[in-house]
Amino acid sequence: MPSKALVASAHAAQLRRDAGRLGILGKARPVDLAEVMQSMRAAREQVARHDDPARFRALGVDVVSGAAEFLTSRTIQVGDRTLTAPRIVIATGSVPAIPDIPGLDTAGYHTHRTIFDLEQAPASLAVIGGGPVGVELAQVFQRLGVPVVLFELRPEILSGEDPEAAAVLRQALAADGVTLHTGATVLRVESAVAGRTVVFRTGAGSEQRLVVEAILVAAGRRPNLGGMGLDRIGVRAGAEGVEVSPRLATSVRGIWAAGDVTGGMQFTHVADAQARLVVRNALTPFRARWEGRAVPRVTYADPELAQVGPTEAEAERSPGSIRVWRYDFSGLDRAIVDRRPEGFVKLVTTRRGRMLGATIVGAGAGNLIAPAVLAVQRGLHVGALAGFIYPYPTMGEGILRAATMSRRAALHSPGGRLLRWIVRLGL
Repeated sequence: MPSKALVASAHAAQLRRDAGRLGILGKARPVDLAEVMQSMRAAREQVARHDDPARFRALGVDVVSGAAEFLTSRTIQVGDRTLTAPRIVIATGSVPAIPDIPGLDTAGYHTHRTIFDLEQAPASLAVIGGGPVGVELAQVFQRLGVPVVLFELRPEILSGEDPEAAAVLRQALAADGVTLHTGATVLRVESAVAGRTVVFRTGAGSEQRLVVEAILVAAGRRPNLGGMGLDRIGVRAGAEGVEVSPRLATSVRGIWAAGDVTGGMQFTHVADAQARLVVRNALTPFRARWEGRAVPRVTYADPELAQVGPTEAEAERSPGSIRVWRYDFSGLDRAIVDRRPEGFVKLVTTRRGRMLGATIVGAGAGNLIAPAVLAVQRGLHVGALAGFIYPYPTMGEGILRAATMSRRAALHSPGGRLLRWIVRLGL
């Protein structure tokens, strides 16, 4: 939530800078990061009420704070309390993964958990990691007036996403002023008078040095397994997380696990869905399996990147032929009037048209992906998306345009040509 509050502030700051594109002239005053952070914390406190221990205590839940350790498969120790239960759920989440970079600990760094404690804007910021968190926060701080340099070990940012969509975000970051070093290796970090010196090897192989005031490590997360004594009671777990069955049961009867700690897709909405499934499986005879086939994921940069199911490249590597239906927002009425023509909708289907996945990159893509999620989850034909009535003018029509292409293609198939002759003959 803190990052999304900052995304909103950064977006507002950029809108102010871009107002001239909409015919609104005026000089934008500099962003006061202290005010922005105060606004973010106010929003965070409001959201945090949903998870306030007092709220759960009012519902009758016994909330105990502290580090928990298994004594037996039915008993845990938390501080001076010993708690026993016939059913236990492990939901300890994840912690930032810190790369083994010499000098990093000594020089000091932020993660996505500590960066929001800043009171004043750093003079400059290095971001290590070009995944969703690194991309989002690099753009946020650049838009809030902090010069940002982003380092990514792989050849491109957002390596797990559709390469065409990732390229749109790379272009957006560059347009905002973020300096990108992809295919780059951070060799070491040295303490400097003016901050920290990042020593890195570029993709071309040359060694360079960069002095920045602050460093943000956004190199992913790892399951939070420490100190629970899982090995003592026989719960199988490794670097990838707690091992679970399709019903999210661990290797020990009566113990389940859900969320990031299982090492799967690390999204809040996945943890929420798994928690609901665990409650059902632990407390009722109506047990269900975790599918995870139609889980949406969103990178909340500007423009947003939303994906469900396999990307085009991933689907091509799977057995069976596929088809891809694409529509660029540059031709969409709403995108034109909003002056937001960047991005596209891409629908990936089987040869017969059953929905496999979808990629949307553009303004509000996270909100647009929902119909595609339903289509992938239910295994619908892409024509079902063309059958919906979308309000005009909206960005959602991009899905309609992409899906309609499948119908046009069908009219040019042998069966479609026969149908046209039947219509002409009046049969």
